Amino acid sequence: MNLSEKILQLRKKNGWSQEELAEKCNVSRQSVSKWEGGVSIPDLDKILLMSQMFGVTTDYLLKDEVDAEEYLQTDDPLDGARRVSLQEANQFMELRKSAAPRIAFGVMLCIFSPIALLVLGAMSELPKCPFSEDAAGGIGLIILIIMIAIAVTIFILTENPLHAYEFLEKENFELEYGVRGVVTERWKAYQSTYTWKITVGVVLCILSVIPLFVAAIFDPSDIYYVWSLVILLAIVAIGVFLLIEAGTIKGSFDRLLQEGDYTRENKHADKLIGTVAGIYWTGATAVYLAISFITMNWEKTWIVWPVAGVLFGVVAGICRAVRGNGKSE
Repeated sequence: MNLSEKILQLRKKNGWSQEELAEKCNVSRQSVSKWEGGVSIPDLDKILLMSQMFGVTTDYLLKDEVDAEEYLQTDDPLDGARRVSLQEANQFMELRKSAAPRIAFGVMLCIFSPIALLVLGAMSELPKCPFSEDAAGGIGLIILIIMIAIAVTIFILTENPLHAYEFLEKENFELEYGVRGVVTERWKAYQSTYTWKITVGVVLCILSVIPLFVAAIFDPSDIYYVWSLVILLAIVAIGVFLLIEAGTIKGSFDRLLQEGDYTRENKHADKLIGTVAGIYWTGATAVYLAISFITMNWEKTWIVWPVAGVLFGVVAGICRAVRGNGKSE
């Protein structure tokens, strides 16, 4: 019995019409009709999907000499764990792929947000400036708050569709038959893009300080210092955009394959880190705003964020060590 006959037999066994099978496979009814008539062959991802839907192995579907139904076994049995189908995995990877540039853009807006305040503040000190220093500060703060509000809106709207997949980050699960292979192949196809984006992003962040040195060498006046700082923030924003976009997409593969920061052991530690992170970053934000509003040196207080980022790495490391010691005891 060949593939077309098996698809027809399994469809009827499940009581589905061609339209129903087409909808489940996200293809047209004509495509299903061609599969069952032997006119065309389904793509590999559709074969894997039908394997899961029908509950049979791909060997049974693809090998004509295998007539007896071979029922599906999971790749990594785990009692009580949720199973992730190919359709769910593909949907999650596509959602993360489309979300990555939006999340990265939101972070860019946060980095750009103090630029208007810096530029207007510097311009207010010029002799022919039409507005006062207080007006410049007020306008700059309004623009800063608006940009942050837009960024937060982007984050919320982007993350909402992903809430259904939070279990991939927090819980143990198992992939259905064939899913790991598909995810691994997609990661291999993206790996070169990930490498160059991470490389360029890191290099841009390293080179971003050059405008400050150039301003100090040629003209250390405040206006040139401010413009060099604006260029620095712009370069950092581009670098961070690449880092976050690439990291977000890679994170989808790591979550599904339960690798990197998302191994089963790390998920337990991350529950502690997640609680600490909420307290830590809320405190960091409060410190940043307090220092900035008290000193009104927004062009300098941004340094709180890279320092907080480095210190959080230490905090996360301590949390993992505490979790590891507790587990060993």
